[in-house]
Amino acid sequence: MSRIVVKVGSSSLATPEGHLDDERVVAVADALAAARAEGHEVVLVSSGAIAAGLGPLGLARRPGDLPTQQAAASVGQGALIARYAAGFAAHGLTVGQVLLTVDDVTRRSHYRNAQHTFVKLLELGIVPVVNENDTVATTEIRFGDNDRLAALVAHLVHADLLVLLSDVDALHTGHPDEPGSRPISDVRGPADLEGVDIARIGSAVGTGGMVTKVEAARIASAAGIPVVLTRAAEGTMRAALAGEQVGTRFHPTGKRRPARLLWLAHASETKGRLVLDDGAVGAVARGTASLLPAGITAVEGDFVAGDPVDLVGLDGAVVARGLVNFDSTELPVMLGRSTRDLLADLGPEYEREVVHRDDLMVL
Repeated sequence: MSRIVVKVGSSSLATPEGHLDDERVVAVADALAAARAEGHEVVLVSSGAIAAGLGPLGLARRPGDLPTQQAAASVGQGALIARYAAGFAAHGLTVGQVLLTVDDVTRRSHYRNAQHTFVKLLELGIVPVVNENDTVATTEIRFGDNDRLAALVAHLVHADLLVLLSDVDALHTGHPDEPGSRPISDVRGPADLEGVDIARIGSAVGTGGMVTKVEAARIASAAGIPVVLTRAAEGTMRAALAGEQVGTRFHPTGKRRPARLLWLAHASETKGRLVLDDGAVGAVARGTASLLPAGITAVEGDFVAGDPVDLVGLDGAVVARGLVNFDSTELPVMLGRSTRDLLADLGPEYEREVVHRDDLMVL
C-alpha cells in the first residue's frame, strides 16, 4: 500500500467562465476511487470553492476583491464538498473535509492537531478533501496557492507520491502552444530546468500556474517525495496514480525533514526580523544552537510570542526562520545580554531562548 496526495486546481474543475463543472468533479472522484480500489490511501487537495460559489451568488466570473472571494468561498465550499461526497459515495467511500490556514500548521499545538486529524481519517478509511480556508484567510496570512499547500500536506502525511493535476499534459520547455516547445519527462535537479520558460503557462481561472506547480514540486522533491505533474483527464489521472510514466516526474532530490519545520520554512509569512551578530549567525547556521538574546543586535517589525520571524545577519541576508518566544516590545531591553543577567534583572521568565532550536529552520 502507498499513500498518494493528489492536487487538483480550479482550472481543472471549472468551465471557461469559471463555474464548477460537475462532470470534472466526478472524474476526479472516479480516478481516486480506482486508486483506493488498488489498495492506495489517497488525500485530495482541491481548489474550487470560489468557483462553486459563483453560481449561487449570481456572479458571472471570479471576483477580484478579497471580501467577495471569501463570500464565494463560504457559499461554495459546502457545495464543493457535497459534490465530492456524492462522487465518492458512488464507490462506497466517505470524504472528510479539512480546511487549513497558515496558523494551523506553523504554531506547534495547531500543527499537531492537523497531523492527528489526517492520521485518524486515513485510519478510518476516509478520503480527506483539503482546501485552504479561504473564508477567513487574509492576503497577508495565507498559503497563496494550493500547489504549495499540497506539497506541504504530502510531507505532513508522509506521502509516497504527490500528483499535481493541471490543464496541460506535462511541463514543457516553453508555452505548449509555441512551435518547438517539447514536454519534459523527467526532472532530476535544477539543471533540468535551465532555459525552461514557465512564466506564461497557466490559467485565468485559478490563482496558480506552472510557476507555482514547479515550486511545489521543488518543495516536495527536496523533502524526498516524488512528484508527477500531468493533465486532469481521467485516463491520465488513473495512469499517474498507477505509477505509469505520464506527464513530468520530479525525482526526489533530498531527504525527509521534520515536517513542522518544513511548514515553517514554506508556509509562513514572517511578522518581523531579528538582526544577529556574526557569532550568532555562525551558531545558528551550524544547526546546533538556539538563538539567545546576547546574539541579537536589533529587532524589526511588530510581532507577538509564537509568531514566525526571519533571522538575518548584519548584511540583511536571511539565515533562518523561527518561532519567537517574546513579543517585539519585550526584546529591546534584552538585546546583547546574557540569560544570567536577564534572570537577575528581569526574572526567571526571561531566562530562556528567544528562538528555540526545535522551532528554527535554517534556510
